[in-house]
Amino acid sequence: MTKKPLIISTDPGIDDVAAMTISLFSKELDVKMIVPTWGNVPLKYTLQNTLNLEKFLGTTVPVVVGANQPLVAPAISAASVHGKTGIAGFELPEADNSLVKSGLAATLMYEEIMSSPEKVTLMGIGPLTDYALLLKQYPDVVKNIEEFVIMGGNIGRGNHSPLAEYNIAGDPEAASVVFNSGVLVKVAPLEIGNKAHVTQKQMAEIKKHGKVGDMLYSMFSNIHEPDGDTRIKIFDPTAVGIMLHPEFFTMKKARVDIELTGRFTYGATSMDFLNEETNALIATDVDVDKFAGWFIDSVELAEQGQK
Repeated sequence: MTKKPLIISTDPGIDDVAAMTISLFSKELDVKMIVPTWGNVPLKYTLQNTLNLEKFLGTTVPVVVGANQPLVAPAISAASVHGKTGIAGFELPEADNSLVKSGLAATLMYEEIMSSPEKVTLMGIGPLTDYALLLKQYPDVVKNIEEFVIMGGNIGRGNHSPLAEYNIAGDPEAASVVFNSGVLVKVAPLEIGNKAHVTQKQMAEIKKHGKVGDMLYSMFSNIHEPDGDTRIKIFDPTAVGIMLHPEFFTMKKARVDIELTGRFTYGATSMDFLNEETNALIATDVDVDKFAGWFIDSVELAEQGQK
């Protein structure tokens, strides 16, 4: 089986850790590069969290230092949800910088994408700053990008502001660049992350899957949702889900635009399902049982990869 070449832009973040872990041990994916960016917490933490996770997992995928701030707006933070360093509840081993590949993220991504014999998929599970810089600096790169797959945006209400989801609100201008790139964008929006979850019983099962299961159990047990919801919601892995198992989801075509000027709507995602000039595929529903089963199986697969 030919593996799908993948670059991950991420801001770990607890659910980012889960998405990266699944991706790194997936039989369908060949992760070429991980680009930590600012997002849930500042870059110095997301970079170190990425390196620490790879040391913990024993993987050696190159890490490229991404953006340390949005294109235009001031940076926001989700430290209240994920902890000051982005990862609460589990102590990963401290890693050195040996996996860090020196150079500008846009240039290194461009070189990787253009040298690939197959088109490369770009997954964004944080603000899309680095992908926007890539597209602006090297516009010809689009011909060798298979698709963007993101966790972000919202059909209805937001979680950062009344009408904006956190990842898009973090860098609305960057998101606008990605959606207007001419490359198909597959979207797992906020609503899917709110619905896709595992139960406390299922999380207890995950805990039994060796050191990987124990890590994820400990981290997810320390997420503090602003709304007090006690369900264990699995946001960023939904991006991996729509990429590998679209059959778990209801996917609908839409025209997506990002609000960049509104006083109360800045960062809102306009998903127009009636516009025929579509640029995105939006997950509008998910089979929760199938998703949860796949998530648990993926954790077990990652643990087996440790042995």
